[in-house]
Amino acid sequence: MKNLSIAVHNHRIKQIKPSVFYKLTEKVLKFSKIMAPPAKKLKTENGTSAPVAAEPAKTMEKTDFVSLFKQDRKNTAKSILDFKFAKSRVRILNDHSEVKEKSNGIFYWMFRDQRVQDNWAFLFAQKLALKNEVPLHVCYCLLPKFLDANTRHYKFLVKGLQEIEEECNSLNISFHLFYGDGGTEVPKFVREHSMGAVVIDFCPLRIPMQWVENLKKGLPDDIPLIQVDAHNIVPVWVTSDKQEYAARTIRNKIVSKLSDYLTEFPPLVKHPYKSELKGIEKPDWVDCWNHVKIPELKEITWATPGYKGGVKQLEIFCLKRLRNYATKRNDPTLNCLSDLSPWFHFGQIAPQRAILQVSKYKNYKEGVDAFREEAIVRRELSDNFCFFNKHYDSIKGCAAWAQQTLKDHRKDKREWIYTVEELEQAKTHDDLWNSAQIQLNKEGKMHGFLRMYWAKKILEWSETPEAALAAAIYLNDYYSIDGRDSNGYVGCMWSIGGIHDQGWAEREIFGKIRYMNYAGCKRKFDINAFIARYGGKVHKKATNKAK
Repeated sequence: MKNLSIAVHNHRIKQIKPSVFYKLTEKVLKFSKIMAPPAKKLKTENGTSAPVAAEPAKTMEKTDFVSLFKQDRKNTAKSILDFKFAKSRVRILNDHSEVKEKSNGIFYWMFRDQRVQDNWAFLFAQKLALKNEVPLHVCYCLLPKFLDANTRHYKFLVKGLQEIEEECNSLNISFHLFYGDGGTEVPKFVREHSMGAVVIDFCPLRIPMQWVENLKKGLPDDIPLIQVDAHNIVPVWVTSDKQEYAARTIRNKIVSKLSDYLTEFPPLVKHPYKSELKGIEKPDWVDCWNHVKIPELKEITWATPGYKGGVKQLEIFCLKRLRNYATKRNDPTLNCLSDLSPWFHFGQIAPQRAILQVSKYKNYKEGVDAFREEAIVRRELSDNFCFFNKHYDSIKGCAAWAQQTLKDHRKDKREWIYTVEELEQAKTHDDLWNSAQIQLNKEGKMHGFLRMYWAKKILEWSETPEAALAAAIYLNDYYSIDGRDSNGYVGCMWSIGGIHDQGWAEREIFGKIRYMNYAGCKRKFDINAFIARYGGKVHKKATNKAK
């Protein structure tokens, strides 16, 4: 019986502290700086090691990034078997540590990380399959509905899955499309077709976590269940064993481990063992729509789904926007953001790949540092919050001081109160807020600075903090292409519940929650230009005081 070929963490270990291989420099310890990745080394023709220099921007401008990344992987290793895999990315979720003998393959259930290349979970599954000389299978389980997702989200998802199927076919890997949740459907396939082990990716949200619990119960007793965090640079269970208070408390814990985890990826290669299973239905991308029951919402047109679309967006950001990212990203009238969140959310491009590439642009150091702060520290802080706080989408999940201050001001008089329908239709007295909502409705995104203002106004215009949070989460989950995500929940909770923040000067309704207003936005950027772009109007309504 062949074992898993790698020592992994058991899920019952409460705290994991991998060795730290370097000391932090003074530069790393500065408030908002993130360490650059260590220089990588490649084998030269004579067998010696040589450092890889940062690739000049001019060279990258002449190379499409899909080809560039393919070459980067090729330079890193021949396959996952020749690569030193970080053991702590992996944890075994049941009591079995050996692949079943005489199995028909290794099975990877893909959910959060919907890509073939640059996917640590997929790579680990191939490692097991190669070591045990068996075929490799991967599946996606299409749900009839998921939270407030609609056709806008499902079309983006399905188009990405079609690209995955094509690439899997070219790599001699069997791709399966199941209907229903993986906690129910995966055990059926594993039992019927005698799979040797199951690999899954990681998502901290409660519904996917429950699927995993159901999967553990449904799998045969002799099948290992292995989870790989392919979404975070540093696995969430390695970074910390508790909910972190703020970015300042988690930053050092992440940065101190980047030399171990912020590495290049080896390639997922053409698999040498082909599946001989019979009677397996191929995905039907037309019929799949008969298995979902979701509302219709117009597709977004600015973002092309799939890995190639995400890589193209990264290329545009690096070559055209990164130079201004540090100084102008908080201006909603300018196009200086990365706009990578749709692909990050669906896992169609690895955040780690984006960070590796952005970090090559040494001439834009401030922009690189700012992007790394957002894409590493802030993004992984969100996963930490959702993983350790079961009330991540409730006022109950807020800090004690925030819960108390909101309670103290619960009965404060609201000048304006709007229903969810009025908010959804952008029919408030605030033309800037309405313009932001119109952008969300039409484009499936909202500028990050305005998202804070948007959510805080919902708190100001709702009867209770609970109603405000529910409205903000619904509007974000339903309209934003990156909704139903750790970052979205944390964004709403920061604005309305003060998580990862501190108490501020006390005022009506908000209490000590940080306040934002229209006049403050006017000082930050040209609000008239933004309003003119999206057409938000001032809608008259009797104030609550008048009533």
